Formats: sequence, structure tokens, C-alpha cells
Amino acid sequence: MATGIIIGLLIPFLGTMLGSAFVFFMKDAIPERLQKALLGFASGVMVAASVWSLLIPAIEAESSRGAWSVMPAAVGFVLGILFLLAIDELTPHLHIGDATPEGPRSHLSRTAMLALAVTIHNLPEGMAVGVVFAGAEEGVANISMSAAIAVSLGIAIQNIPEGAIISMPMRAEGNSRLRSFVIGSLSGVVEPIGGLLVILLATWLTPILPYLLAFAAGAMMYVVVEELIPEASHGKHSNISTLGFAIGFVLMMVLDVVLG
Repeated sequence: MATGIIIGLLIPFLGTMLGSAFVFFMKDAIPERLQKALLGFASGVMVAASVWSLLIPAIEAESSRGAWSVMPAAVGFVLGILFLLAIDELTPHLHIGDATPEGPRSHLSRTAMLALAVTIHNLPEGMAVGVVFAGAEEGVANISMSAAIAVSLGIAIQNIPEGAIISMPMRAEGNSRLRSFVIGSLSGVVEPIGGLLVILLATWLTPILPYLLAFAAGAMMYVVVEELIPEASHGKHSNISTLGFAIGFVLMMVLDVVLG
């Protein structure tokens, strides 16, 4: 089982690396329509994963409470939103396509702030993978190892376009192709590290795993609503991002149900 967990934690990181490698054989900029589709696709995957893989298991884990079974999920979800909001406010970062940095003022380079923005996005994804594997390992909420692998695969699939969306602007900022690839890839390192920490603490965290499942869902939804959807809907071709969202949502839903 340990080998399966390690592989499951690394799969999303490999997805980021694969997407970042697009910088070696694509032009200096991703076509606007393709970027809209990729942003929508990533949003759809994350929303579906939040619902089917995190919130529903969190509620089912507390089914013995009856009508109150929803409370841990509600509390955890709100805490996840507030946690990402705090990180967003306290970390200097620059979103792709923006000229003005967010967070406290700093002397970091544009490249460093772009990387920090992506790391903020990847943090909840790593937490989601880790907490689902922890739930499967501890037998919580009927989460199977297959369901955990489904989450890992879904995050990896959406990390492929995300990796490309990161490395290509890095190249446009004047970085070499290799440097852009490395920075894009390293932005995904937080995922396996964060997931592994959750799993290592699983024995002590078992009583609050329902809260952690919902916490990860809230953190991912913050990224979707605050960043991905506005970027995907801004300007022209927003209908393409909507189609991308639908494809990503359905794909993640099917993965979770079929493999779960």
C-alpha cells in the first residue's frame, strides 16, 4: 500500500512537469482560446473533485449524526476558504496576465511572484490528494484506495494544462525554455510534500478527517472562484472556457464514480 500511496502522491507532480514541458515545443504564448479552454477545464476538475471526492465523503463519514452530519463539512469548508484567503492576502504574488502584484509589497522579481501565485493554487490540490489517501488508509468515510487514485489522476490531468499556463508566461517574461520548465515544474512540488505530511499525520488526524476533507474542498473552491473562473471568463471566448469547465467536471465525476 505504501508504494501505491507514493505513486499516487507523485502522479499530480508528474502532470505539472508534463504540462511545463510544453514550453519546449510551443510558441512563446498560448493562444487565447486554448488558454480559456484550459482554465475552464481545470476549474471543472477542481469543482467536481471538491464535491464528489471531498464534501460528500466528509458528510458520509458523520452519517451517524443524522441531520447534523453536514456540520463538519460546513465548518471545514468555511475554514478552507478563510485559510486560502489569508495566504492570498499575506503572500506577495503576481497572477498571469496581471501587471500589479497582490499581497504585501516586496522586492521579489516578477518571475518569483508568478511562481508564488501558482504555488498558492497548488497547495489545496496537494492537501486534497493527501487527505483522500489518508482517509483511504484509515478506512474513513468508505474512501477506497481506488477513489484516492481517481482524485490523484484527476488533479494530474488538470495539472497538465496548468503546467503549460505557468511555463509559457515564464518564457514570455524573458526566461530560457529550460528555466521556464524548471520553475513551472517546481511550482508543483508543494503538492506531494503537502500530501505526504497529511498522510504521515493521519493517525493523529483521523478524528478530524471529515473536517480536513471539507477544508481541502473549501481551499480548492477558493482558487476556482477567486482566480480560475474570473481569468477564464474575462474578455472574449468565455463560451470556450464554459465548455472546458463542462468537460473537466464530467471527466472528474466519471473518474470518481467509476474508480471509487
